[in-house]
Amino acid sequence: MRYQNTYVNLDTRLYHEQPPTPLDNPRAGHFNTPLAQQLGWADDDELMARWVDILGGQYVPTAFKPLAMAYAGHQFGQWAGQLGDGRGLLMAQVLDNNDQLQDLHLKGIGLTPYSRMGDGRAVLRSTIREYLCGHALTQLGIPSSNALGFVVSDTKVRRERMEAGAALMRVADSHIRLGHVEWITSFAPDLLSEFTDYMIDTYYPKCRDSKAPVLAFLTAVVERTARMIADWQLIGFAHGVMNTDNLSITGSTLDFGPFGFMERFNPAWINNHSDHTGRYAYQNQPAIGHWNLNIWLPHFMRLEEVTRDGLSDCLAPYEATFMQHYQQGLCRKLGLPHEKDSLTLAFEWLTLLEDNLLDYTNSFRALLGLIAPDEHPYEQQLLATMTAELDQKAQKVWQDWSISYLAQIELVSFEQAINDMRAHNPVYVLRNSMAQRAITAAEQGQFEEVNRVFNLLADPYQVQDIATELDSTPPTPNAPQMPISCSS
Repeated sequence: MRYQNTYVNLDTRLYHEQPPTPLDNPRAGHFNTPLAQQLGWADDDELMARWVDILGGQYVPTAFKPLAMAYAGHQFGQWAGQLGDGRGLLMAQVLDNNDQLQDLHLKGIGLTPYSRMGDGRAVLRSTIREYLCGHALTQLGIPSSNALGFVVSDTKVRRERMEAGAALMRVADSHIRLGHVEWITSFAPDLLSEFTDYMIDTYYPKCRDSKAPVLAFLTAVVERTARMIADWQLIGFAHGVMNTDNLSITGSTLDFGPFGFMERFNPAWINNHSDHTGRYAYQNQPAIGHWNLNIWLPHFMRLEEVTRDGLSDCLAPYEATFMQHYQQGLCRKLGLPHEKDSLTLAFEWLTLLEDNLLDYTNSFRALLGLIAPDEHPYEQQLLATMTAELDQKAQKVWQDWSISYLAQIELVSFEQAINDMRAHNPVYVLRNSMAQRAITAAEQGQFEEVNRVFNLLADPYQVQDIATELDSTPPTPNAPQMPISCSS
């Protein structure tokens, strides 16, 4: 691998260098071979031979420089003070085959100075969920951390019950969070200028060409965050815990706790059972993204070149960027151009889904069975299943809407419409029930289901022979949702 360990060269107040605390008897869970090839890991015989030892914390390659990052954050809208990597270490930074800087971050490695009341460990169920979700979002085309692999061990970890300890090597284009800047301005304000320069030079070098590089950098973070959250909304993904310490400066999805992919469409869906007020409900994610950035930006007022008006200008593009990206994406999901009539149809369609609690993923994909049934037998069956759930009143709404929709489709390139719909409406997302079946088998020492789901999600926009009926079956309407908490 091409190592580029630069974070370790920053001021030592920003991190704590330490090795991982080994797990007992680590064993292979799953390994992401395509990602290993992208990183250059697959070209190193030692790394390939000892990947279980490395992820289990029993061996640290010489080129690795493990450290725990310090950061702070606002959690559920409240200042939480110092946080930091309480169970993870940034092990190394490398350039991948695309010359993209990637962080290798080992999660579940034991206590650090930032562990607070935690035990520094991760359990198998949450590790599998994060492993599969990062993979799922990446293959869906949404900026996200991914993972090289995970191991399970004989180390026992207590959560609601005793569970098997596990560790995961997370790969992300950055692990710098909004909370890093919050920590600096609270505990080491003299580092803000140096750290801002590092963020710009490392992650946003093109901003150096601007007359005001810092403001250009801040605007770019705002716009990337808006596009990321628009991507979440379009695919039906709910992060579940959008604290400022869980948002990356690069606009890539980071930290998978109580996440979920929308099944029965309900914009007020709360997927985190600890979120009693619904702060992080699916429909609130765009507003929370804005709130987090609005909390983050004023910290840069300490820099001489930054003014309050300048920061206001940086935040201003958020709403327009989000709305344009979301509306364009929504029209593509329907195979229509981004224009007023298309948006009217799109929002009528979402209302139909919400009023009848139809499955979000299946219903969008089913529209291929409406406009080109002969080419899409699978989608034709989805359409039949969907319409069978509609009562008489809803059937009339559906018939009226479908007539208007087909009339709009006739005005556009049919081939382009089909291509857009296939490319933006997945057949498969990581439903909670899918993840749970893989977890249940893995807790019995059987990882075949993890592998099957991993392979299924590797090509989510194509109908696959390895799929089962359960992979596309939503819960019954109004069924109690599977409780997903921050406990991991």
